[in-house]
Amino acid sequence: MSEYPEGDQGSGAVRQAPPSQLESVTCHEDLVKLLAEQFARADTSLRELQLRADKAGGTRLPRATCADMLAGRRFPKKALMVAFLRACQVPEDQLPAWERAWERLRVSRMPAGREEDREIETPGGAAPAAQTAGPGQAGPTGVLGRGRRRAVVSAVLGVLAALVVSVIIDQRAASPRDAGGSVGPGHFVSDDGRAFGPGGSSRFTVSVDPANTGVRLIRRLDVGVASQHATITVNGEPAGVWRELPGDSTYKWRDQVVEIPRTLTAGRRSLTIVNRFVSSSLGFNEFLYVVEQRVNGAWSTADTVDVGPHHAASEASHDYRIVGEGWTGPQTFAYPPREEDRRVE
Repeated sequence: MSEYPEGDQGSGAVRQAPPSQLESVTCHEDLVKLLAEQFARADTSLRELQLRADKAGGTRLPRATCADMLAGRRFPKKALMVAFLRACQVPEDQLPAWERAWERLRVSRMPAGREEDREIETPGGAAPAAQTAGPGQAGPTGVLGRGRRRAVVSAVLGVLAALVVSVIIDQRAASPRDAGGSVGPGHFVSDDGRAFGPGGSSRFTVSVDPANTGVRLIRRLDVGVASQHATITVNGEPAGVWRELPGDSTYKWRDQVVEIPRTLTAGRRSLTIVNRFVSSSLGFNEFLYVVEQRVNGAWSTADTVDVGPHHAASEASHDYRIVGEGWTGPQTFAYPPREEDRRVE
């Protein structure tokens, strides 16, 4: 697990990009994932990237723009993407591979040319000159036709511009913002995990202080998958449920908290926890479990179970098992910008 909070963290060492994966980029989502992974490898903040770009000159890197790019809300301009990669200290000899990937996607996203556009183009790229009617000619009908067409095009463009402005205003009104009024970039974290579906379950054993007077079970999950619902048992006894949460396609990480009944934890040194699938829009995913305990009136971390193929040692030490696994792998997502929105019940 790697965390990349929004704050100054220094320049760090040069990180290597994954050029082999760039050749397989076929959609905007693929590019976003690789950019987010590169940002994770850089181990820095959006503020620091903005400062580096300003110092280098050239294309600027506003934090809000970079946050939109990393969240997949907008397709980046090539110059901005290259400036972002340079600020992440990607070696210059790797940038052409990124540019080729960008160009493939840009071409695939371009709409087919319209007949009207071809009619008013000339080899030099300028509009054709107006022709004056000669003696005996009926008059400048071609010029009038082009004039009407241009008037129609101008009107359509005006309507489209108004629609775009209204959409931008609506999006800004609905987006989380920082004190300066820009869209919050969130808190990026890379982690790997697992998921199971109908009929599936997971189990693990954690250690607690027998003097505890309360235990919380906290699960990191991807709420890009909505309505995940599962039951919880502790040492074979019903202990609670993971209630359904609404989906969020922008800030996908959440830490969900369940209070375990005191009668199931007091006087015990270990707890065997089983999660059983009830329902979900796709599957029940789990990336990290943190067990907090209250001892002498103070809360502290009792144990941590890091789930995923890259954390085999943690899984083994907690006797982690999964039934009906439907997915496993790494993800790079963002928590909500405000810390109080990251933990939910």
